[in-house]
Amino acid sequence: MTALAKYDRLEATGLWRPFPQEQRREVIVSIGDATLVISDMNDQAIAHWSLAAVDRYGSSTSPAVFHPDGDPSETLELMNSEAEMINAIEILRKAVSKTRPKPGRLRWMGATVSVGAVAAALIFWLPGALQKHTISVVPDVTRIKIGAALLTRIERIAGKPCQARPAAPALKTLALRTKTKELIVLRSGLTDSLYLPGGKVLVNKVLVEDYDEPDVIAGFILAEQLRGQTSDALDEMLSHVGIRATFTLLTTGNLPSQALDDYAETVISSPRPQADETALLAAFKDANIRSTPYAKAIDVTGESTVGLIEGDPVSGTLSQPLLRDSDWLRLQAICGN
Repeated sequence: MTALAKYDRLEATGLWRPFPQEQRREVIVSIGDATLVISDMNDQAIAHWSLAAVDRYGSSTSPAVFHPDGDPSETLELMNSEAEMINAIEILRKAVSKTRPKPGRLRWMGATVSVGAVAAALIFWLPGALQKHTISVVPDVTRIKIGAALLTRIERIAGKPCQARPAAPALKTLALRTKTKELIVLRSGLTDSLYLPGGKVLVNKVLVEDYDEPDVIAGFILAEQLRGQTSDALDEMLSHVGIRATFTLLTTGNLPSQALDDYAETVISSPRPQADETALLAAFKDANIRSTPYAKAIDVTGESTVGLIEGDPVSGTLSQPLLRDSDWLRLQAICGN
């Protein structure tokens, strides 16, 4: 969309609230790649809204209150002083709406087509084929949106992510070293780590608080990244939520709230599959990170992870320290301990 280029450096401050019962948080709002990016004051992205699915309460309310289409419980307030951002959102919303078919134009055949499509999908199209097709056509912006929606549900169970300004540089260094889009530390609920659709990686605070060196958490991140590369996180999700939710995603671009809720409860408590050892060692080598600390964190005896210990690509060599001691200590205190 050519209109996006005009606003790619535009930023504003606003008040964001994920649920009605939550307090509003001051955030930074910017225009991303076909998304409205909402970041905390540490410049960590906490929500991505598809510009194609941004709605507004009224057209002239003050302050301007926006929400994702179909989810009015999550809101973003922009005061009149942020008129440039408000106007940009309105312009982009209108640009998107012009590309949508007019409701009246196809209404007469909508019911017939939708019923026929559902029947065809359920009768003639095997569930596996439907899921495979859905995965192939879902754009990255929708994957990001689904990942953000799933994170919102996970936060209801595990609590809000740990955020401490002094720990932000160390978290960013870890993300860069492991080639991760965004790292999020959770207080509880999560078994150890999780890769979300869209590329975010969640880690349990235990991985930073209970170990003496950052190579352990880096290993879990690398393993999640590898799982994300070899097994599509969205594909795993659709396998769990079933054909009805998959068909809803294919036809509307959204997953049902109940499907997201159910999957969130399941995925955070499920053990993660073992990453391929050869590929994981290659990832450690590429990142110049020791695999032995990670291997011993998984199995203190080293019996089941002997391959990761004996094949450590950085063992005995001079490697660049993952984090300075002072940064590691700040990261260990990210949850306020």
